[in-house]
Amino acid sequence: MQRKGFHFWFATWFGTGLSPYAPGTVGTLATLPLHLALIHLPNAVHVAAIILVIGLGTLSAQRVADDMKVSDPQIVVIDESAGILLALWIAGAEGWMAIVLATLLFRALDMIKPWPISAAEKLKPAGVGIMADDVVAGVAAGLVTWLLV
Repeated sequence: MQRKGFHFWFATWFGTGLSPYAPGTVGTLATLPLHLALIHLPNAVHVAAIILVIGLGTLSAQRVADDMKVSDPQIVVIDESAGILLALWIAGAEGWMAIVLATLLFRALDMIKPWPISAAEKLKPAGVGIMADDVVAGVAAGLVTWLLV
């Protein structure tokens, strides 16, 4: 697999998915600066950015999965980026407590994968399944954080 081109770099969230240790967590944490920038923009722009990440992320994840001939390559972390952006937006996370709580909840749900997250992961084609479980985990983490904070 060639490590070049927009889809590769976007799917790996600009290379963070290449981390030898906990690439999903690294990708999640590497997305936090984008969230911190988005909270200062109008809500419509914030939502549009999340939708763009989900849409382009699905396409990029599919391309990398096809190139690698693997249904869910570990280097693809754009799903974590989309999920944490969604969780933080739903939670209205602007303070550090909400950001930390949403991030911890999101990572826990993404790793444990209770239903319906586990069901979303099985969706086809591969790009949809890669993204869907993290989108569902993001929604759940965001709602729980919003309720608690």
